[in-house]
Amino acid sequence: MIYSRIVSTGAYLPERILTNAELERLVDTSDEWIQARTGIKQRHIAADGQTTSDLGYEAARVALERAGLKGSDIDLIVVGTTTPDQIFPSTACLIQHRLGANGCAAFDVNAACTGFLYALATADKFIRSGSSRRALVIGAETLTRMLDWTDRTTCVLFADGAGAVILEPSSEPGILSTHLHADGSYADLLFNPVGVSKGFQFDQPRAGLKVVMKGSEVFKVAVRTLGKIVDETLAANNLQKSDVDWLIPHQANLRIIHGTAKQLGMSMERVIVTVDRHGNTSSASVPLALDLAIAGGQVKRGELLLLEAFGGGFTWGSALLRY
Repeated sequence: MIYSRIVSTGAYLPERILTNAELERLVDTSDEWIQARTGIKQRHIAADGQTTSDLGYEAARVALERAGLKGSDIDLIVVGTTTPDQIFPSTACLIQHRLGANGCAAFDVNAACTGFLYALATADKFIRSGSSRRALVIGAETLTRMLDWTDRTTCVLFADGAGAVILEPSSEPGILSTHLHADGSYADLLFNPVGVSKGFQFDQPRAGLKVVMKGSEVFKVAVRTLGKIVDETLAANNLQKSDVDWLIPHQANLRIIHGTAKQLGMSMERVIVTVDRHGNTSSASVPLALDLAIAGGQVKRGELLLLEAFGGGFTWGSALLRY
């Protein structure tokens, strides 16, 4: 049986750091309020002119260097993002060209904060079927480009960044299973109101371009849904909660992370947390946390990792893998 296995990771965060203290000068909020409700202390903000493909390219370059590979060694690129550089070409195509991987399949997946897991699951299927021999999976976002900086319920949460992994076939278990879900009936709880067929206001290109969120409702559904997908993932693999070595969750809110850890009966010492430093980077948050855990030496080869995320749509998903 063929599995897909992570052979390297990469990450990139923009240089500019925006602290809670700086946000206090922009909007009616406080460091105490932000930390109590989200756990966030700071976040990274893309520089003027710095695009999602710029961030994704840098993360991919690191992953390739660590694996000793060139762009031409890649035969599939899948990018999870909800903030593409432009409508088309896809962000994946733009990154592909810069990496020198021209000719391979390259496309974007938009599943909001679950985007990386959707992309990972897609690449996993390509490798398991024999259609791909080496896949680059990226989660990259410049969410701060669509924030209303007068709305304290959203501007304190979101941030920019990118993470990447390279997958190769293996006879030994790597990705054991992936689980993806969505429910569009919750669309009005977390969304962005503009688009192509709904129409842009071209005389005011940023008018209406903002994240709209009903925070308390999103929180309730997220905690309940992530608890269920933990059970679903473990049951699919005939495993117990105690078998999981590390939880690597979407970094949306520290209270949600605590809730998922509690569902697993897992100590927070076995949970990778970056939300305090990175904020919510949407589809980039899981690969950023994964890279931090692996590059920092916390996660070791052979350990069992549970990745999970929840995002606008609503979408949610998980991946269970043996690193």
